[in-house]
Amino acid sequence: LITTGLVVVAGEVTCRGYVDIPRTVRNTICEIGYDREDFGFDGHTCGVMVTLDAQSVDIAQGVDAAEEVRSGMAVEDDDLDRQGAGDQGMMFGFACDETDVLMPLPIHLAHRMAERHAEVRKAGTVPYLRPDAKTQVTFEYEGNTPVRLRTVLVSTQHNDGIDRDSMIRPDLIEQVIRPVIPEQFADDDYEVHVNPTGRFVIGGPVGDAGLTGRKIIVDTYGGMARHGGGAFSGKDPSKVDRSAAYATRWVAKNLVAAGVATRCEVQVAYAIGMARPISVLVDTFGTANVDPERVSACVQEVFDLRPAAIIRDLDLKRPIYGQTAAYGHFGRPGLPWEATDRVDDVRSFLGLG
Repeated sequence: LITTGLVVVAGEVTCRGYVDIPRTVRNTICEIGYDREDFGFDGHTCGVMVTLDAQSVDIAQGVDAAEEVRSGMAVEDDDLDRQGAGDQGMMFGFACDETDVLMPLPIHLAHRMAERHAEVRKAGTVPYLRPDAKTQVTFEYEGNTPVRLRTVLVSTQHNDGIDRDSMIRPDLIEQVIRPVIPEQFADDDYEVHVNPTGRFVIGGPVGDAGLTGRKIIVDTYGGMARHGGGAFSGKDPSKVDRSAAYATRWVAKNLVAAGVATRCEVQVAYAIGMARPISVLVDTFGTANVDPERVSACVQEVFDLRPAAIIRDLDLKRPIYGQTAAYGHFGRPGLPWEATDRVDDVRSFLGLG
């Protein structure tokens, strides 16, 4: 939780090491850009409250020794059956052929505009911008195909005394919006909305309290796919809310990249303390080039969705998560769940050549 002058770090952990959490918090806030009092929040001087407890032993016993092991149902000598899911729930992964990174076009462009905003702010290209900003993009569709850009919305915090219509709007159109819009939509008669309230000087923690997990749709697919409700941030990969959501994106992206379908959503469900998913469902929305039952069989054969296998295959026990705190968790280079490394296996199983 972050609010005026205060950050609260709370939760339950299992950890043998030491982390200087207040220092990490302050460094992160300053890197974001809240490093001076005139922005309303200063990472150097804000209060940091840390209240961490040990993970419940009732949860830990199910993670450390899955129900399959405790009941004698585990496959002998299969270590991947030992780790149970850290929670129950459903997770969804999605991919489509609207962009080269196999993400829905509206959320992909919104994230790229947010990145561009940060770039021009940090470079001083638009010197009056402040860190707080949000973007939103809407398209008109025909079936599953985006055919026309309808609206672009950018709300950005700014220094006091800067006129919206004569300065902020033209600067954002030139520096943030136009560089991101694909060429085929550049000439569309789209609407641009900039700071619709008229003024955005008070922003960041002093303007709105922030809490991890409030923005789960912008973290994922912008509403284009279903969501199980569990946030990602603040959780290690033993929590399937995070790791299984990454894994299902990996599965869906490989299926679309392999040419199996043009749209694909993968759902997986877990019971706390059990290693094996209790449900796996693949929906290709009528776009599959092969029998949907064979697609489901392919997923079961090519991908192992037990928590320990996900952690192994995606190498998730690494400090790679900081970059996902902004600009989305999907459709970005360098993240292991974005790899299309199972395409050949998928095509081989389905006989696609």
